[in-house]
Amino acid sequence: MSAFFAHHAPPGSDREAVARTLIPDSASVVAMVDAAFWASLRREEGRSPRLSIAFVPPTQAGQPLTLEKPLPLSPDALASLAPAVERPGIHLGVWRDGDDLRVWGAARTLPEHCFVVEVVEPGLIVLKYRRGAEIGKFGNMAVLRSDQIRVVNEHSAYEADCTSHLAALFVALLDLEATPEIMDAGSTLVKLAVSMRAHGRGGALVVVPSDTSAWRESIVQPVSYAISPPFARLADLLRLPAEERGRAGGRDGVGKLVDAVAGLTAVDGVVVINGRYEVLAFGGKIGRREGHTPVDQVLVVEPVAGDIPVLRAPVQIGGTRHLSAAQFIHDQRDALALVASQDGRFTVFAWSAHQAKVLAHRIETLLF
Repeated sequence: MSAFFAHHAPPGSDREAVARTLIPDSASVVAMVDAAFWASLRREEGRSPRLSIAFVPPTQAGQPLTLEKPLPLSPDALASLAPAVERPGIHLGVWRDGDDLRVWGAARTLPEHCFVVEVVEPGLIVLKYRRGAEIGKFGNMAVLRSDQIRVVNEHSAYEADCTSHLAALFVALLDLEATPEIMDAGSTLVKLAVSMRAHGRGGALVVVPSDTSAWRESIVQPVSYAISPPFARLADLLRLPAEERGRAGGRDGVGKLVDAVAGLTAVDGVVVINGRYEVLAFGGKIGRREGHTPVDQVLVVEPVAGDIPVLRAPVQIGGTRHLSAAQFIHDQRDALALVASQDGRFTVFAWSAHQAKVLAHRIETLLF
């Protein structure tokens, strides 16, 4: 834990001074995870708890709601309070009281680097940290599902020869250093991925170069729902400085437009967008490009500690969407494909010139 915060808050910086006060000791982490896990298995009025617990004192939590008498950090207390804080953006605050941890209240504002334990569903716990306001998302440190622990490996993200959109995606997912332009592009892809996953129907989306129509050679013609002219509202907003998007967007903010584009993936077939985030088609059927061979192997990788890349046949990693996406990238090597499964798995397909293979990046661990 200390090494993680040292990496994200360099010594001597203003961020480091604040982050140091928020680093939980091992006993605190264990206590928070233990209480959250057992609380996740309880049921209140027939519903499983969903909640977020932040390791933060009330003095660093903006304008919090504070209890007159703090409660013990216990599964019973967490399960009882969960209905009041299950909506996004509300966190139960936990801090030291002598040798114990107590729940002091709730907060909507958390400081950068704040440690958070989130109950996603029964037996599924995610360890997170608060990123800067420019991201608007928490970074995942580890995922605990029943008896499995998957620790995020920030140094195994992508290869040097990966596409620019894949690089941008991992920059945003892992909070890596990058230019504002790359970070902006990556955060948009992350939002699309999260929204695709959220609708729960499964779906596929491909990002193709903006300066070519070669992608059409990999889509069965005629395209079921071709869009003409391309839908460019999201692209128009993203071209504006971040501080102007809210005013220019009106009711069509970036978040709502991202949800609208991601919603198209619920239709059978693939959504096609270009590098400027203009929507070109949806409901497309992927076919093998003329003169190209069928994809026979995919290298499956995951950005978690101890991961060993494994070669698999495309049919071994998913259904028709996965096979089609792998074939599309095999034939369109400067594209990127995002595939959401109904069970919550999320795979990003990209071509690796170094490996001379399609890579399937399993990234659901980073999206919880």
